Amino acid sequence: MNDTGNTEKYIEGLKVALKRERATLRIYAALARREPNPARKQVLMKLSQAEQQHADRWATRLIELGVNVPEYRETFKDAVWRWLLVQSGVDNALARIESAEEDDTHFYGQLMQSAPSDADRQAVESVLRDEQMHQQATSQAGNPSSVQGNTPQGRLDAILHRESWHKRGGGWIGQAIYGANDGLGAVFGIVSGVAGATAGGPAVLIAGLAGMMASALSMGSGAYLATKSQREIYEAEMNREKRELEMHPEEEAEELALFYQLKGVPEAEANSLAQHLVASPEEALKALGSEELGLSEGSFPNPWTEAMSATLSTALGAFIPIIPFFFLHGYTAVILSFVISTAAHFGVGAAKTVVTGLSPWKSGFEMMLIGLGEAIITFVLGLAFGGIV
Repeated sequence: MNDTGNTEKYIEGLKVALKRERATLRIYAALARREPNPARKQVLMKLSQAEQQHADRWATRLIELGVNVPEYRETFKDAVWRWLLVQSGVDNALARIESAEEDDTHFYGQLMQSAPSDADRQAVESVLRDEQMHQQATSQAGNPSSVQGNTPQGRLDAILHRESWHKRGGGWIGQAIYGANDGLGAVFGIVSGVAGATAGGPAVLIAGLAGMMASALSMGSGAYLATKSQREIYEAEMNREKRELEMHPEEEAEELALFYQLKGVPEAEANSLAQHLVASPEEALKALGSEELGLSEGSFPNPWTEAMSATLSTALGAFIPIIPFFFLHGYTAVILSFVISTAAHFGVGAAKTVVTGLSPWKSGFEMMLIGLGEAIITFVLGLAFGGIV
């Protein structure tokens, strides 16, 4: 490829890089505004500022190459994705961004190959190193010790936060996605079965509405009771630990020290950390809950939030297959229901990637095929038993 072709390819790559950096810096900034922990907020703000510097560098280079740099306009897709990430919780969002940073390193590696000059290659290489560092920095955002320094409390925080950093996330967004999936799958099956038995008669709408209400209330009450039960267990266990800490602080200190030694902390340092904690009963109680019971107050969401999220999302998902039957009857309504329900299955499957981090296309097609398989089975059963009923 000649120099002109290389430059044109490089310019197109810079435009893509500029757009990606601008989108990512807004995600980091939004997460920083939501994060209550000062140490994590500081890391997130630094990441946002670094992405801004990268964006400014590419905008300047485009101008030098004679290219007009348009004002950034966030697309609807980017806005929705940013909102979903922020609502899913900082930990889950950073896990998704960490995966995206890996894609960025690959992208900048390719961009470097099309750089038309040594100065351009060095600029891309510099940003590439930054992106690789960002993968490590996202872990720092979940580990206050990286900001606090090598102090006893900082090392203690590292121990307490290391395992929780990569725990399953998603917040109420995750609950909503799984609720929509359950509601859509359940009522799609009901609608298909009844449609097969009645040739899409009025009974489909009644059965679909009943299934929607039953699924939504079941999911909502289940989410509420499960979350409430987890919190009650946590409170009961923590009250027991609190009494033991008040009555036998020496034994609890020894217990903590042993836990740290099992994690590979040298005995002397483990004893020092344990004594440091026991001197502050509130911190010691949190550490004991985390180490001995694997529990922390922050790991339990609000039961009412979980219940409302599960109820509404399940009802929304369940409502989709019955929409055509409000306006149409017969096989026309059945076919239309199959079409929109299949599309909805793909959409819900793709949305799951907010929590799972998998490929949206793979997840969407997988969910679509499962939904279609369920619908075909129930429809055939409806045809088979329709004459009996």
